[in-house]
Amino acid sequence: MNRPYRWDLVRPDQLGTLLERAEKPSLWFLDELIACAAKVIARAGDADLYFVGRSADSVHDLLSGTPWRERIHQLPLSFAGACDDPTAADVARLRANLTAAGLSPYDLARGRPKVFVDLVYTGRTFTELYRLLRDWIDDEREAWSIIRGRLRFLGITIREDTTPSAFRWQQQFAWPADLPSHGVRNISLDEPVWLYFGNTQPKLTASFPRPRWSDENGRAPEHSEKRLRGLAAAVAVVEAGRSKAARDLLVRHLRSEPAMAESWLRTLITRLR
Repeated sequence: MNRPYRWDLVRPDQLGTLLERAEKPSLWFLDELIACAAKVIARAGDADLYFVGRSADSVHDLLSGTPWRERIHQLPLSFAGACDDPTAADVARLRANLTAAGLSPYDLARGRPKVFVDLVYTGRTFTELYRLLRDWIDDEREAWSIIRGRLRFLGITIREDTTPSAFRWQQQFAWPADLPSHGVRNISLDEPVWLYFGNTQPKLTASFPRPRWSDENGRAPEHSEKRLRGLAAAVAVVEAGRSKAARDLLVRHLRSEPAMAESWLRTLITRLR
């Protein structure tokens, strides 16, 4: 799979002295992040989670320090700046990357359900991803009647008052109606945290828009100040996810979710404790 280089944060022996060059990060958002991560787990269901792009990196990194790490995956992908339809070469490269990530139509029809997770504002990324997957499923002649019940999208949105007139991104598109009622769901973050994750948080990797999908030069690690700040922040989040205090708080939030009635979540809580 062609993807930006990302250090292994769970076994960070390869980092050497890199963190000495970065200032200690502030995890001012940690409690809100833990609450969000609990909702992601519970509302995604007993599934594999694919974090799209970079915006929800901290949710991924927090969970990578828990027993749920074998269920979470990163999917470097951005549609930013692309106004035209992808070329045949773009589609071929994306399909190769998705296949390597275990997201081919064959994979979608088998194994655990697949849930895509991302911060959502307008819903464009999910819409483009859905369209590309749907075309691919048709081309491969896999059973859409099976896949539609196993394909889910979980949006992390800005928290606002719940009213009948509140903006809901999925209502702006027709495709969510192709999925079951649980196929598109949302959870919310306080606006300052959402804006931080989506706009200003230092990220461990560069964005991965369409021109970079086939550019193998991006596989090399970056040592810029921006990336090192992102590295330090990501390592701190992973370490927080391993702490007893964070796990206890994660368990408390999980216990308040309706999914507690399901055996898979009770098993996870036992492992966390």
